[in-house]
Amino acid sequence: MKYGGPDGELGASLRYLSQRFTMPMPELKATLTDIGTEELNHLEMIGAIVYQLTKNSTPEEIQKAGLDAYFVDHTLGIYPASAAGVPFTAAYLQSKGDAITDLHENMGADEKAIYALLNLISYRYKSYFFDYALLYSVFTANSIDTP
Repeated sequence: MKYGGPDGELGASLRYLSQRFTMPMPELKATLTDIGTEELNHLEMIGAIVYQLTKNSTPEEIQKAGLDAYFVDHTLGIYPASAAGVPFTAAYLQSKGDAITDLHENMGADEKAIYALLNLISYRYKSYFFDYALLYSVFTANSIDTP
């Protein structure tokens, strides 16, 4: 899930907000603070969506959706875990204290998050009928030539 999994919003927000302390320039600190805060906004939106989708679920619907084990532990509470049910861990993020290393970590994490989102879309439509490069360009605001 994009909430608490290894490529989720919780990890992204903590990554940016932890790395800001060792940035050498005030502008970098401010940028990472802004991005981390925006990631917290995403976390809130996803939590609200999941709650709205599950709040009136019947036991049968919960079981059919494969959420019965989750329900036993958390009822319908929003708990930071991966799509596989693995609880969030700080091991999902890095903060080395070196601006270049940390910024590279952020770029890599952002790429993984984009592909996790593309996988969710692919799973939702139960098909790989779309062009990953085209969808990637939409999510990253790159322009590409299409035939």
